[in-house]
Amino acid sequence: MNRSVNLTKRIKTPDGLRFCPVAHSANGRVKADHVEIAGREERHPEGSYYIEWYEDGKRLRRSVGKHALAADAQRHQQEEILVAKAAGLKAGLKFVDDTGKVLLSKAVTTYLADVQLTKAKTTYDAYSKSLEYFQESCTKPYLADVDRRDMLRFSAFLRDEKELAPRTVHNKFENVISFLKAQGIRDLVGKNDWPRYTEEEPEIYEREELDKLFAACDAEERMWFEFFLKTGEREQEVQYTYWSDIKFASSTVRVSHKPDRGWTPKAYKEREIPVSDKLMKSLQAWKKTANKTCPLLFPTAGCNPKLDFLDCLKDVAKRAGLNCNHCAGCKGEQQWCERWYLHKFRATFATWTLRNGVDLRTVQERLGHSDMESTARYLKPAHGEHVHAKVNEIFD
Repeated sequence: MNRSVNLTKRIKTPDGLRFCPVAHSANGRVKADHVEIAGREERHPEGSYYIEWYEDGKRLRRSVGKHALAADAQRHQQEEILVAKAAGLKAGLKFVDDTGKVLLSKAVTTYLADVQLTKAKTTYDAYSKSLEYFQESCTKPYLADVDRRDMLRFSAFLRDEKELAPRTVHNKFENVISFLKAQGIRDLVGKNDWPRYTEEEPEIYEREELDKLFAACDAEERMWFEFFLKTGEREQEVQYTYWSDIKFASSTVRVSHKPDRGWTPKAYKEREIPVSDKLMKSLQAWKKTANKTCPLLFPTAGCNPKLDFLDCLKDVAKRAGLNCNHCAGCKGEQQWCERWYLHKFRATFATWTLRNGVDLRTVQERLGHSDMESTARYLKPAHGEHVHAKVNEIFD
């Protein structure tokens, strides 16, 4: 019996579709999206990976998805099955294929197809990457054979091999647990088996640094980041805001479903956010210069959602002299400070709103949180001269 399994990719060529062997780097690892054609290496991001092998003189082929590392892991799994079969035959044993067992790779492919149909793209990407890593770390070919030690090895693999941060390890671990639960596999790990991480305090911007940031902005940049700050919206919510979501009469901004663009708010919950008169006046002035044929508030030239708000923010912060000059980002080639990021506007919105007497339930609704505990994280104590004076009054 031939025990080798080949990994190929089905790609488009001038002569039509064909299966090509994948390319490997110097250390033997599969190079994602690279194949070999007539001795040359070419990049082909399109198409799916396939494994192929021979049994009883017959060539068998199976699709293993679009992720290179996950596909290679399934190649290794199939080789293990062939080795086990060969060993059984050599010992005079008959190999019985348990048709009742589901291949782990098959379960993952089916599950991700369902996620892609029912969840947002960011959710699909997160689950896809988590399950790709799980298949890379897990040597079990069948879903039913996955056990507690496979999960513990997965956690260590993320920490040691992928060198991921503790919170990221926890999130990917949780994604795989969700996948297993969807397959009817529960209570695989105990409470103490979960990866641990330190819950960090949400950071907010101080008024002084925001004054400096806005002073360095041009009119367009100022509009972007004031909108982030004064609505508390998530990045994608800002990207998919339409002019029809701006209610000038009631001074509100709506987060709404965009079926024409295949976008849905988080947890499928629409909401309305009261905003300041000053922001409304800025939006009215902004509308006069807007592209009248595009419904998006902040579109690209081709009327697509703007996707580089973060890059623009870091550029303005650097221009304003607001880099901390200590983090890895500041020391990198682009000198983009890690202290400046979009979610910090949302945290600032939440904290300032709570500090100014708006009740927790109302802020929860404005932020679109599904539980009050998420909102309560932003109940940060105030700082500043008046707070320091109060401390002196009490203790001095």
